Amino acid sequence: MLMESPSHLIKLLIKLAKHKGTIKTIQSEDGGIIDCVDIHKQPAFDHPVLKNHTIQVFITWSFLIILSRTRAFVAHPRKNIHEVNAPQGHEYAQVSVVNGNYFGATAWLNVWTPATFDGEFSLAQIWVLSGNQNEMNTVEAGWMTNSGQNQTHFFIYWTTDGYQSTGCYNLECPGFVQTNKHFGLGWAIKPVSSSEGKQFEIRINIHKDKQSGNWWLTVQNIDIGYWPGSIFTRLSDRADAIKWGAEIINSGAQGRHTSTQMGSGHFPIEGFGKASYFRNIGYIDESGDVRDAENLVPTVTNPACYDLQQITNKNDFGTHFYYGGPGFSDKCK
Repeated sequence: MLMESPSHLIKLLIKLAKHKGTIKTIQSEDGGIIDCVDIHKQPAFDHPVLKNHTIQVFITWSFLIILSRTRAFVAHPRKNIHEVNAPQGHEYAQVSVVNGNYFGATAWLNVWTPATFDGEFSLAQIWVLSGNQNEMNTVEAGWMTNSGQNQTHFFIYWTTDGYQSTGCYNLECPGFVQTNKHFGLGWAIKPVSSSEGKQFEIRINIHKDKQSGNWWLTVQNIDIGYWPGSIFTRLSDRADAIKWGAEIINSGAQGRHTSTQMGSGHFPIEGFGKASYFRNIGYIDESGDVRDAENLVPTVTNPACYDLQQITNKNDFGTHFYYGGPGFSDKCK
């Protein structure tokens, strides 16, 4: 079988997938293709309610933003996590606060590259939600590893109808307005943690700007952009639930439970340095203050395969939990 040269594949990718309004194209150190686009011509403004949108920026040094060309995500549909029973093929380990008035969420996420197989994914993220079933609105952010990729990528997601027909990852559809020129959504996160080695984290903050109504995304204390409040129905005012945790796909492709790992691939009982964690979990109240998330409700759909352990001793990690697991084993079939 003849293999195409990397340079030819890059040219083909540029030809087939260039973003509309691209001014120039560059290649990142990890081989990704990045388009530089006029900030006023980014995909968000193809959304029907954003045709005359005024970009909310506090300080801007450039009229260009960077859009990641390569698709980092498999085509598994997102599922409504408000359902009592986990959707078929989706398994979770997460904590939540519900039935409140929330204006944002924050946490430090320990970052790993879990093994994934058979077109599946493994992710860790924050969900900010409002509404139920087909009326559910979400904004989401976290890290993900896909089968066939030996990298962990940052991602965002949103929907306004419970994952039925609206929303997408990153900038794959109109909606999210990117304001930062230094980060491309879908970027590879490096370095990542290693078992009994150095641990790496990212801090994610999603908060509502009450004056504009927009939901801002901040990573490592840097504003990335926002979801305009005008694209939402239930999230146009506030959220009524927040979830922090992990999700994997179990396709059963081998006639048994998947070996796709969650988190580090270790169970939470193994603790720091082996198990993955979320720390300093908090929500943002109506006054804009960050509050420790308390009375968290845990949800673990298959504890023989993946589990979660909340830690009562807060220490410097504040409200935190460990989670994860290896998937298929003599107890996980």
